[in-house]
Amino acid sequence: MEHLISLAQQPAPGGGLTPILFFILLFAGMWFLIIAPQRKRQKQQEAMIKALKTGDLILTSGGIYGEITNVKDDRLIVKIADNVKVEVGRSFVANKLEDPS
Repeated sequence: MEHLISLAQQPAPGGGLTPILFFILLFAGMWFLIIAPQRKRQKQQEAMIKALKTGDLILTSGGIYGEITNVKDDRLIVKIADNVKVEVGRSFVANKLEDPS
């Protein structure tokens, strides 16, 4: 009987280190698979937006294609058709397009 009581009071093999190690490895895996690539894309997007200049062809996040005619601090003047210009916030530029010529 005493032998059964002493077995019930013993901690489980492996202690509490295994679950902690599991969560550390899970976080590290998520960092390298999700967070790090997303931060890299965000930095590339910011660099592209800072490098925009007059004459660049762009695509906005709303799907509007246009040519930058003027650059201001926080927005761009974009020509989308003959005699049609709109102001677009820099953060709404999705892509810089390559000149087809």
